[in-house]
Amino acid sequence: MKAQAALSFFILIPSLCGSQDTFFVASFSHVSMSEQIVIGRLDEDIVLPCLFESGPDVVIHWKNQDNYVYSYYKDSDQLEKQDRRYVNRTSLFRGEIHNGNASLCFKRLSLQDEGIYICYVGTLPGKITNKVVLKVAAFVAPMMKYEKDTTGGFLICNVLSVYPYPIITWKVDNTTVSENKLEEVGSLGPFSINRRVNITDLNSSYQCAIENTLLKQTWTGRWTMKDGLHKMQSEDVSLSCKCENSSFLLNQDFTVTWSRVESGNSFVLAYFLSSSQETIINKSRLSWNEELINLHDFSLTLKDLRLSDSGEYLCNISSSKYTLLTIQTLHTFCLFYLEASQETVVTIIVPTLVIVVVAILLLSVAIRAGKLRRCIRTERPLPTDQRSSNDGSAEENKVRHFLYQTIYSIRMHCKKDN
Repeated sequence: MKAQAALSFFILIPSLCGSQDTFFVASFSHVSMSEQIVIGRLDEDIVLPCLFESGPDVVIHWKNQDNYVYSYYKDSDQLEKQDRRYVNRTSLFRGEIHNGNASLCFKRLSLQDEGIYICYVGTLPGKITNKVVLKVAAFVAPMMKYEKDTTGGFLICNVLSVYPYPIITWKVDNTTVSENKLEEVGSLGPFSINRRVNITDLNSSYQCAIENTLLKQTWTGRWTMKDGLHKMQSEDVSLSCKCENSSFLLNQDFTVTWSRVESGNSFVLAYFLSSSQETIINKSRLSWNEELINLHDFSLTLKDLRLSDSGEYLCNISSSKYTLLTIQTLHTFCLFYLEASQETVVTIIVPTLVIVVVAILLLSVAIRAGKLRRCIRTERPLPTDQRSSNDGSAEENKVRHFLYQTIYSIRMHCKKDN
């Protein structure tokens, strides 16, 4: 801020609308002040600063273009000309006017409130004109979700309300990639955005970053898969979930949610809230270790395993600045089934194989014995006229002829083999 006169001083301005306890320091000159930029959050309150040299007969006008936002003179509010958009949403700090504070409290900001606001203050010592540029931004905490369909697993980065349009980046093992699918709602803002990427390598780490350049705020989501667990029925297992970078957890509230991914849906198993240190367990065989929680280790113990416990387990650590997803696959086996399988091999499969082998050997011997018996019979086929002179019909003679020819072929084959 540039002062345009030698006379300047400091006063205190309330930092929140309606607050008389918290103040910040600002400088003031009795001549026109330079432009100021104020950034407010959508649906929240903001203060537009305007300071002057105190004196009697104060006149204050706040205007947006040609619209009156707020007016004060004759020691009272004068709201007859106030634009209806600002009714019950704007006010002055009445107790601070005599100290040179004409700042405007603005409640429940909307995107339509963006613009240039002029503060005019006149007193007996002089007058000032202050220009404030109000920009409105939105950044409702994004989230990362892990889901599955018939084609495999995929990740979704979602932000419900963001303005202006953010910068979104996907990385796989620190290499930038393109998302597979984009869903967007709100052509003018605020925007609701879904960005999706398929998981093609289970051994890789996937990261999504969403940046709001106006608020200078960035959120990061990260997904990793742990090595699978193979356990026997009735054993206990520890499902791992530890924040490797504990700085993510400092000076901010966060939640930890354990869920099971099944048939494309997630079922919450346990929940931890850092602000209250509250833990919620939805399954009697699950337990937290409070000592590990104090060390930012949120591993969950599942006792007395059952075959139905096999599946994917997801740990979600989330705050306003990040989401960390860790997934682990559990395979549960039954010892009884393994022993039963071994017994089946010994008592059924092995004897069956022995019987088959013996049968093959006996069949081979029988075939060879038959060949030998046939070989000692007549050494040549009967003459054609003799075969045809046998009694019987023509069809019977054809059958006999076929049989005699077959016997002769077998005999000759036997001789060749011997």
